[in-house]
Amino acid sequence: MTVTADTSERNIAYGAAFTEGLAQMMEADPDVFVAGEDVGRAGGVFGSFRGLNDRFGDMRVVDTPISEQAIVGLGTGAAVSGLRPVVDLMFMDFILVAMDQIVNQAAKLKYMFGGKATLPMTITTSAGAGLSAAAQHSQSLEAMLCHIPGLKVVMPSGAYDAKGLLVSCIRDDNPTVFVKHKRLLGLRGGVPEDLYEVPIGSAAVVRPGDDVTIVTYGRMVHEATTAADALASDGIECEVIDLRTLQPLDIGTVIESAQRTNRIMVLHEAVRFGGLGAEIASQIAEEAFDYLDAPIERIGAPFSPVPFSPALEKEWVPNAALIGERVRSLAAA
Repeated sequence: MTVTADTSERNIAYGAAFTEGLAQMMEADPDVFVAGEDVGRAGGVFGSFRGLNDRFGDMRVVDTPISEQAIVGLGTGAAVSGLRPVVDLMFMDFILVAMDQIVNQAAKLKYMFGGKATLPMTITTSAGAGLSAAAQHSQSLEAMLCHIPGLKVVMPSGAYDAKGLLVSCIRDDNPTVFVKHKRLLGLRGGVPEDLYEVPIGSAAVVRPGDDVTIVTYGRMVHEATTAADALASDGIECEVIDLRTLQPLDIGTVIESAQRTNRIMVLHEAVRFGGLGAEIASQIAEEAFDYLDAPIERIGAPFSPVPFSPALEKEWVPNAALIGERVRSLAAA
């Protein structure tokens, strides 16, 4: 179990931390390059690649045609040939166009070559609702990716982890998917200037507590901590676990917490049905059932596309008020 404790006084935005980590890795390793739609002169749809083209040139920050299959195929071929590509798919929704390349090619090549092939490709993308981007540009599809053997999937909730996890992904010799949340790009946090890694497969306890454990990731970490702070005034102390990495899953940290608090809530922004929360709840039930004093609570989005209407979208995404209400019921069970 780890408790995050960044002592850095330097605060920068989540998006800037991502850009800085990528630039420093490109500076340190000439085999690292970027490819994707509008990542060059435009700097990416959310500015995540701003300034890299001026610094590293067209050969290392490559604007591609509008073809997600081609982008991931390019990255797969470059990676298996010895380079370390970072390929960007603007919105997570667009991974569906490239699933054959991701699932049947990138994820399986190492296995099919008996472990002799390495494939150090990082796929970056942006997920989540909250910008009224409608049903085709707002989804959280991480559960699909976590189901695929051969892929590693990370989803940082803050600036420190955004930089550290990106560095770890680029240095990994396996295909990784780095998922940013669009609503977190402006969130500021302490980030060291030097290169550092946040290990893949390690969760963090972002708020200790003894009464209820909330297991979550991405934007929902902040909704959970907001709810937990409010619940503390009622004498309910919640432990909030930020998974950070979704595949491989640090279930050990979750189980250890469940054995202490005896009550568990699993929370994510993605649609509740078939979401990652169901897998986490299942593993908790298998490993820690005798420690539970109440059924495992699951919160996710309704089983519908993400609404375009700002008012409807606000209701669609789980929030601190809903979390607090459900934790109170769980604590009383």
